Amino acid sequence: MLDQPTIPAAEVHSSPLPTSCGRTLVLGGGSLKGAFQCGAILAVLERGFKPESIYGISVGSLNATFLTHEANRQFAKTGQIDWPKAGRALMEFWVRNITKPDDVAVIRSRFLTGYNTLMSRFDGYLDNTPLQNLIRRHIDVAVLRQGPIKLKVGAVNIIEGDMVYVDPSDEHFLEYVFASSSLPFLMPAVQIGGDHRKAFLDGGLREVAPVREAIDDGATEIMCIACHAKRVFNEAFNYRSLLNLMERVKDITVNQIVNNDIAWAERFVEREKLRGHAFSLTVIRPTVPLTLNLQKFDSNDISKLIVQGYEAATAVLQQPAKA
Repeated sequence: MLDQPTIPAAEVHSSPLPTSCGRTLVLGGGSLKGAFQCGAILAVLERGFKPESIYGISVGSLNATFLTHEANRQFAKTGQIDWPKAGRALMEFWVRNITKPDDVAVIRSRFLTGYNTLMSRFDGYLDNTPLQNLIRRHIDVAVLRQGPIKLKVGAVNIIEGDMVYVDPSDEHFLEYVFASSSLPFLMPAVQIGGDHRKAFLDGGLREVAPVREAIDDGATEIMCIACHAKRVFNEAFNYRSLLNLMERVKDITVNQIVNNDIAWAERFVEREKLRGHAFSLTVIRPTVPLTLNLQKFDSNDISKLIVQGYEAATAVLQQPAKA
C-alpha cells in the first residue's frame, strides 16, 4: 500500500493578496475520480499558477473547498500562500482519508431501501454521512470567509431545476458542498437549512465544468481540470450490478455535459482573442477514461489516480503556449 504517491519536489512559491478573480482554477465533477484532479492540481500549483478564485462542482466542489481552506489558513497565519504546499495538503487529505468505499458512503440495507422506495421515502442507495462528517472535520467555514481566495460551488435545485452557485458567505455553504457531492439516485438529496422545498443534488446534472460561471464573474486566465476524457469508455463492466450501472449511466451523461462546457469555453475564448481581449484557457483532462471500482478500491488505487493526474497535467503544461 502506498502511503503517498511519489511526485517530484518543486520550488516553493508564495503568493501575495489577490486583487481580482481574473486568474481562476475551475474544477469539474467526477466522483472519486477527483483523485486524478487532485494530482493535476498539484502539478499546476507547482508550476507557479496562483489562483485568485476557485470554482467547483461535484467532487470539484470538495477539492475547491479544501484547497481554498488551506490557502486561506496559510494566509491568516503567515500573510502568504505557499500554493504547492496547499496542493500537497490536498493530496495528503485524499491518501489518508479516502482509502476504502466506507470512508465515503455505506450501502443501505436492501430491505429498508426497498421498503422506503415503496413508501415513497427513497433516500438514496448509499448513505454518504461518512463523507459529510469528513468535510465537517476538515473545513471551518470561518476560514473560508475571512481569507483572500474567492470560492464558489454549484449544485442543482431538483425541485425547480435551477443551477445555483454559492460562496462561503451563505449560512448553509457546507450543505451546498454536501449537495454538490451527492450523486443522483446513489445518494440522498440535501435539504438546505432543513427545508424540504430546497432539495439539492450534484451540480453535474446541469454543468460539470463551471467555466461559464467563472467567466461571468470576470475570470480571464482559466485553468480547468476535468476528470473525464473526451471519449466515454473503453473497458468492460458488469452492467448487472446496480451500483455499477447507475455510475455508468451517470458518467455517460456527465461526459457529454463536460464536453459541451469545455467546447463552449474554448469558442468563447477564441472569439474574445479575435476581438483583442486578453483571455486564456488551459484544459487538463485524462486522455483515456479513468477507472475506479466504487465498491472495491483502496489507497493504492487512489494514489494511482493522483499520479495519473499529476502526469497528465505536466504533459499539458509542458506544451508550448498557443498564440
